[in-house]
Amino acid sequence: MEYVGNYLLVIIEMGGVLSPLLFIILHLIRPMLFLPVVFICISGGILFGPVAGSAYSIIGITMASLFFYVMAGWMPKSIEKLIILKQRLLGKNREMTTAQVTLLRLVPFIHFHLLSLCLIETNKTFKGYAKSSFISNIPLAIVYTSIGGWISKLSPVYIAIFIIALLPSLYFLRRKEIIIQWQEFFAASSTRVKHRELSKT
Repeated sequence: MEYVGNYLLVIIEMGGVLSPLLFIILHLIRPMLFLPVVFICISGGILFGPVAGSAYSIIGITMASLFFYVMAGWMPKSIEKLIILKQRLLGKNREMTTAQVTLLRLVPFIHFHLLSLCLIETNKTFKGYAKSSFISNIPLAIVYTSIGGWISKLSPVYIAIFIIALLPSLYFLRRKEIIIQWQEFFAASSTRVKHRELSKT
């Protein structure tokens, strides 16, 4: 898929006035081509420079996030798979804040739309989701567009140090409450009552 990505970037570069539009469209079709977000952001910096590249990437990534929100209602089975993956990685009743998602977006190997799902669960309205998506996409676009070339040349040791440095920040920025479903709460309460009755006998 890297060859496909490089071929598409050559087409974008030759697009002239339409190059920014083609680049934004590439962000939208990225999941179908299995191209990482980081790769496209780095390429945006190479093609358009850090300022314009960051702006185009923010627009493209945010539009892709909004498109995912719409598609979530059309493909419930695919969303269920993402929910199961999210529960395995983060826990069943754990919700993430926008600040946590923003930091996790900077980690290249974490599924982009898995984090979008976290934002859907946190924000109950489309407006809130759109705002959170826009905010969480800004650092991702700026960091990988501006210093993407430098990050791509780092050794695995420095990449590991960068990821480890993010972990304490995720802990301190976590949501302070745990959400428990109504049925689960009363199921747990009834179990405790039974244990108490058994212990008295």
